[in-house]
Amino acid sequence: MAVALIILAAGKGTRMNSENPKVLHPIAGAPMLVHAMNAGATLDPEHTVIVAGHGADAVTKAATAHDDTAKVVLQTEQLGTGHAVLQAKDSLTGFEGKAIILYGDTPFVQPETLQAMLDAEADVVVLGFEPADAGRYGRLVMDGTSLERIVEFKDASPIERSLKLCNSGVICAPAPLLFDLLDQTGNDNASGEYYLTDVIGLARRSGHSATVVTCDEAETLGVNSRAELAAADALFQTRKRAELMEDGVTLVAPETVYFALDTIIGRDTLIEPNVVFGPGVTVESGATIRAFSHLEGCHVARGGIIGPYARLRPGTELAEDVRIGNFVEIKNAQIAEGAKVNHLSYIGDAGVGAKSNIGAGTITCNYDGVMKHYTDIGSGVFIGSNTMLVAPVSIGDGAMTGSGSVITSDVEPNALALSRAPQVEKPGMASKLFDMLKAKKARQSRGS
Repeated sequence: MAVALIILAAGKGTRMNSENPKVLHPIAGAPMLVHAMNAGATLDPEHTVIVAGHGADAVTKAATAHDDTAKVVLQTEQLGTGHAVLQAKDSLTGFEGKAIILYGDTPFVQPETLQAMLDAEADVVVLGFEPADAGRYGRLVMDGTSLERIVEFKDASPIERSLKLCNSGVICAPAPLLFDLLDQTGNDNASGEYYLTDVIGLARRSGHSATVVTCDEAETLGVNSRAELAAADALFQTRKRAELMEDGVTLVAPETVYFALDTIIGRDTLIEPNVVFGPGVTVESGATIRAFSHLEGCHVARGGIIGPYARLRPGTELAEDVRIGNFVEIKNAQIAEGAKVNHLSYIGDAGVGAKSNIGAGTITCNYDGVMKHYTDIGSGVFIGSNTMLVAPVSIGDGAMTGSGSVITSDVEPNALALSRAPQVEKPGMASKLFDMLKAKKARQSRGS
């Protein structure tokens, strides 16, 4: 069955009090719009059309960065949801399949719910829900299993307002029928807008069937304010934690771990408290992520031990059984199997060979103020504590650097590199200095 997605993303989101388009505010490290696109993408759509308005350039950039086949069309005037959907009409000329209308600020509609809408035996299918507080939601007026009409709250009678079944706004219908019905809509209502919801009454009057598929209220959660954004993020985190634990991941303190939309964690991985996963992280099975670590844009292979207090930045690739210890930062570096970077080190723009050991306080000096440079550390290398590796530089297999060295040129395999000023010792000088300093302090105290 051919499917097209129409995702409405034109609203400014006044209650967000932001210069940014509402749909680009992030949940779990990804714009709300991307969440909606992902839900629809499970249906393998032939077309994805985003209807943008406020901040259209930014919306276009975000949408096409996530899916370069998505097309963005512009709603230049905000004349209602029906008018917004009509902006997608030209992009779907000749498309005979079903169109599903989604919303960029309603990020949690589940793929199985959308599939149920496609499978429903009616010409027009609306997604409904029964909230704890129906409030100002539009109401669905039913006749048995048939949907008679949708009435907006401000246009509803007291009897209609007493109905519990509410409209989510998500609609599925054959694209030609949908646009034909929208062409018939008017704006004779309390808001003076072209309502998408009017298509139900128009469909029934022209002999087409309509029905409702229901879902949990949480799927229809819309985000209109910063508080609702935080609540939506919390809902995502709760779902993600439960999903990962069901898949065999151990979370020592689940409520303290933060995941991104695309985080992938393998079974039998142990995650300690207060770990943050930014976008683009994959952790394979059997790894351990210790407390207070931050990972983003990286890959951790099987058996890795990370942290505590480690930071893995984008471009980090860790092979099996790598150990990254406390207060270590890795950026754009490949660490080979069994290598260790245990303490207080920075490894950036570098490669570290298998079973090498990077001593505490080691830094790859990768930036000269203008350009970044690469450090190549071979296999079985021992880097002494507090070594400065001034890139570009290469350390051969089996080599060693002495603690406190500043390495500015390549080191041959199996060689020992030392670069430090010779130690100077002056007998008795320490006590003389202490006496001088104490006398100076005494004079300052008397003067005050």
